[in-house]
Amino acid sequence: MTRVAQISCGTEYSGIQWLFNDIAENVGIDLVYPEMELSQVDAACKELGFTAESPSLNLMMARAVSMLEDPTIKGALLLTCFKCAEGTIVKDLVRRYLHERTDIPIISYSNVEKPKEIEIYARLEALATLITRKSLLMREKQEGITMGIDSGSSTTKAVVMKDDEIVGVGWQPTTDPRKSVDEVMETALKGAGLKMSDIEAIGVTGHGRELVGEHVKADLNLEEVSVIAKGAALLTKLHKGDATVIDIGGMNNKLILSRDGIANIFNLGGICGGSSGRFLEVASHRLDVHISELGQLALKSKEKHDLQSYCMVFGIQSLVVTLASGVKREDVAAAACRSVANQVYENQIQEMEVRPPIIFVGGVSLVEGVKKEFEKMLGVDIIVPPNSQYAGAVGIATLVSGV
Repeated sequence: MTRVAQISCGTEYSGIQWLFNDIAENVGIDLVYPEMELSQVDAACKELGFTAESPSLNLMMARAVSMLEDPTIKGALLLTCFKCAEGTIVKDLVRRYLHERTDIPIISYSNVEKPKEIEIYARLEALATLITRKSLLMREKQEGITMGIDSGSSTTKAVVMKDDEIVGVGWQPTTDPRKSVDEVMETALKGAGLKMSDIEAIGVTGHGRELVGEHVKADLNLEEVSVIAKGAALLTKLHKGDATVIDIGGMNNKLILSRDGIANIFNLGGICGGSSGRFLEVASHRLDVHISELGQLALKSKEKHDLQSYCMVFGIQSLVVTLASGVKREDVAAAACRSVANQVYENQIQEMEVRPPIIFVGGVSLVEGVKKEFEKMLGVDIIVPPNSQYAGAVGIATLVSGV
């Protein structure tokens, strides 16, 4: 079992600790609380430069300081309550403090009254991968002939790679995951001019990876966070130093801070479809353009209009009302792109210290209007590498070549 420090403000007494413990055990993690003396609390607050009104939050900071003295701890889980403003401040201080002093992977979670088990599982599974498979994640080059499959919630992607080059790709909407993967594999092989017997290893990632992995008899099955961070580094050839990866897919999104091409700190979105590619697909339908044309239409906008809701349902309602009021289609397209970017910014980017270069991957990275909105918000140029929609597939195709 891998020892991971739970740095919390008393979440262990909230009635859901059993859920964290059960999931942690399932993924091979032993959640521990750093040992410390109460006399260390004041010193910890001074070291972090903040004293909270809540004694529990001050204890949280002391646990973070104490954790650095235990070499057996290989990762950290930061937990606070969702609606606690002071807790958000402390969580950010602790994250920055640990990030500056250690290279262990760190994840954060804001507890809600009814937490989704799948969200907690995704975070802890990714944390376990980053700790136990670090030597594999250090790979910077694909070798041989391998196939990478990304079975996403909205689209299924496949790439065939040969000696660090993409030689075949396949991409289509996910219907039946097994049928979809069979079709994209066939397309990728055809594009590469190869047969299935030529493939030396297959790796899978994505929402449907368990089902698809068994179906294709995969040699490697890994969660998306570590794989997408690696894929972004591979596509940009940025293997050294810090980087930020934004991944927006069909139904969820990820913000990942990576170091030397390996995810180090991350958070996951997707509670509301209003920040996903699905919202843009619906918006495209209402604007009578293909999703691939939405971004270009948005770039023609001359007047700024904002939708009145980030919610998937009410956002579309606002879009329809805006169109009916006579606002130009290009201005509405820009408003839809801005809505997605704003929600990702407010719910995820603001909680983390974004560090250039910023790499944008996933299907939504192809929508130029969203990229433009992120650049306005962050004040920096954003990199959208070639084949950005295949970041997950490229990452797992490269990693499986090292198995």
